[in-house]
Amino acid sequence: MTAIDLGSRLRFVRLANNLSQRELAKRAGVTNSTISLIESNTTNPSVGALKRILDGIPIGLSEFFAIEPDRPRQVFYSADQLTEIGKGAISYRQVGEVMFGRALQILRERYEPGSGTGQIPLVHDGEEGGIVLSGHLEVTVDDERKILGPGDAYYFESRRPHRFRCVGPVPCELVSACTPPTF
Repeated sequence: MTAIDLGSRLRFVRLANNLSQRELAKRAGVTNSTISLIESNTTNPSVGALKRILDGIPIGLSEFFAIEPDRPRQVFYSADQLTEIGKGAISYRQVGEVMFGRALQILRERYEPGSGTGQIPLVHDGEEGGIVLSGHLEVTVDDERKILGPGDAYYFESRRPHRFRCVGPVPCELVSACTPPTF
């Protein structure tokens, strides 16, 4: 089994979030020396202690272990390299596998006829925008609603309550982007 360099991984994540060892220790409720000892691989924390430290960033355990800090980031992606992160009647094919450390998320979305994000509006930090490639997409932002067709676009602050729904007899496809990565 390959050993995981926990210290370098924690340092990478901490620095990517512009946190000092002192600030992370304060957020996590541990001593400054605890962070230093872990980052120098002098000590290995328990799973519970690591989770508490990662909560101070915040990042989940699975995302933390999925990060490959030493690998150069891929620049180009063929269509079959897009990562499927949706399920059911909506497909979200993401450019890139791991979004940690990224400021922008780009998706190729496909909505089957009648499918949508649900009755409860989405609300999150950041901004998002998209361009419809085919089909028709009903976009609701606050009390504004518009049906967009091929070539039409949207762009808004994601804190505004919003929903998406495919209208018409054919699937709707679009390319969208959001900051920060939401999925």
